[in-house]
Amino acid sequence: MKKILHIISSPRGEASFSIKLGNAIIDKLKATYPGSTVNEVNLVEQQFPHLEEAHITSFFTPAESRSEALQEAVKHSDEAIQAIKDADFIVIGAPMYNYSIHSSLKAWLDHIIRAGVTFKYDENGPQGLLDKNKKVYIAESSGGIYSEGPMQANDFVAPYLKTVLGHIGLKDVSIFRVEGTAIPGLKDLALEKGISGIHLN
Repeated sequence: MKKILHIISSPRGEASFSIKLGNAIIDKLKATYPGSTVNEVNLVEQQFPHLEEAHITSFFTPAESRSEALQEAVKHSDEAIQAIKDADFIVIGAPMYNYSIHSSLKAWLDHIIRAGVTFKYDENGPQGLLDKNKKVYIAESSGGIYSEGPMQANDFVAPYLKTVLGHIGLKDVSIFRVEGTAIPGLKDLALEKGISGIHLN
C-alpha cells in the first residue's frame, strides 16, 4: 500500500483538465499499488497564505523559541512539509496561467522550500534534504501547445517546477500534459491524448 499526495491548484473544479489528468495518474498508481490512499490538498480551497514577515521570522526562529504567534505562522509550512515526507508519490496539478503556475501553487511552494528544513547550503552549494527517491508527477494543462514547437520556450511551468522541486531533493519528476485545450481541432481529443500518454516509471 502506498500513500499518494495530490496537490490541486486549479480554480476550475470539475471543468479542470489538470485535475482530470491528475486523477488519471492517481488511478494508474492505485491500479499498480492496490489499497493505496490519497491525501488530496486543494490549494484554492485551503489557500496557503502568501509569505509575510511573520512567516519568514518563524522559519528562522528555533522551534523552542517561537512565540504563540510564530507557532501559528509556521503551522501551514510544517504541515505541508510533513505531508510530502509521508507520501510515497506526489501528484501536482499545474494548469498554465499566463505562461506560469497559479498563484496558489506558488504560495504552497514558498511554504515548503525552507533553508535548514528541506534544503541546506554546504561548500558545494544548495543540497536538497527530502527523499531523492520520492516520485513526483506533474499534471500540466494548457490552452496551447508547449511541449514542442514555437511556443515551447514560453513554458515556464515544467522547467520551474523541476528546478524548485529539485532544489529540495525531489529530482525524480515526470511531466504529463493535456495541451491544446483552446485550439480548434485539438481540444476535443486533448484530454484523451494526455491520459494515453501517462506511463508510470
